[in-house]
Formats: sequence, C-alpha cells, structure tokens
Amino acid sequence: MSSLPFPVRVAAGLVVTAVEEAKDLPRTVAGLPITAVSRVLQMTMRAQQVVTELAIKGDTALDGMRPVEEAPSWARFDDDLPEALPSGYASYEVDDTSLESTDLAGTPRVNGHASAPALGVVGEDGETASVTPDVLPGYESMTIAQLRGKLRSLSVEDVEELLAWEQAHAARPPFVTMLSNRIATLHAE
Repeated sequence: MSSLPFPVRVAAGLVVTAVEEAKDLPRTVAGLPITAVSRVLQMTMRAQQVVTELAIKGDTALDGMRPVEEAPSWARFDDDLPEALPSGYASYEVDDTSLESTDLAGTPRVNGHASAPALGVVGEDGETASVTPDVLPGYESMTIAQLRGKLRSLSVEDVEELLAWEQAHAARPPFVTMLSNRIATLHAE
C-alpha cells in the first residue's frame, strides 16, 4: 500500500492514462470520424424514440376524448360490395337501401331470398307481418357487415327481437349466427 495522499495517486493515474492514450492516438484518430458519426446517429435515433413514445402517450390520453365513429366513411367491407351475379339470375337492380335482384323466371329477390313469401310469418293469413323490425328500421335490407356495425348499440332485448324476426322471416344462417353470438356475448357481460 502506498503512503502517498489520494489526490497524488489519482494524478499519477491520469498521467499514465494520458501516456497510454498518446501511444494509441494514431489508431484513434483514424477511427474518430466513424465514431463521431455513429454517436450522432445514436443520439438522433434516441431522440426519435423519445418523440414517438410521447406521441403514443398523447394518443392514449386523447383517445377517451374523441367520439368513436360507428363506421368511418372511408371504410369498405367485402360484404358491402355487390358480388358477381349468381347463376340463375338475370340482373341486379341496386339502390341505396337494398340489394334486389330477379331470377330468370322474373321472381323478385332481396339478398338472395324470394321477397314475397319470406316477409310474412308461415301460416299467417291476410296481410304479411311487418316488413322490417321496429328495433332496427331497414334491417331486412342490411348486409352482414352493416348489421355488425349496428349491433353494439343495441340492448339484449333488441337483439333478441331481431333474432326472432329473422327466424320468422328470412332465416338467413349468417344473420342468425351473428345475432345468436351477440346475445350470448351480452349475457356473458
């Protein structure tokens, strides 16, 4: 152990380090530009990470303040687009509310189902039952994607009423499945 004071020992260590660095100076000078560029790039990337983290935190904080659109105007689903004409159909007549077609025999069809018999309840005499359920006007002409967008705003009773209407009228399997699944989800919540 040395009896010299601590500051003297530190100064001697600095001198030895300076001499060692002076010996390595030619090699260090050659790599200095690369090291400098590397450090600048590291600092730039770190600054970008910090800014991105702040933006993510800001988005999280502001998400609760923005109203959520039910279906953005720019969103398009495959179910919203008219499909190729199925065999046995002469033409589609498309309007804003429903997808109607006629088969080769001239029978009108809505969403692939004959519209006249499907609208009334089986065994009912006289006028047919309501063309659309009261819970969701226009339901009978909705696509599966449009229905999916509306289901979140309906109560369990409303969805059960839609399911009963669907089963009594068109009984379209994808619609029955979606409504049944939504009822099960609402009961689970």
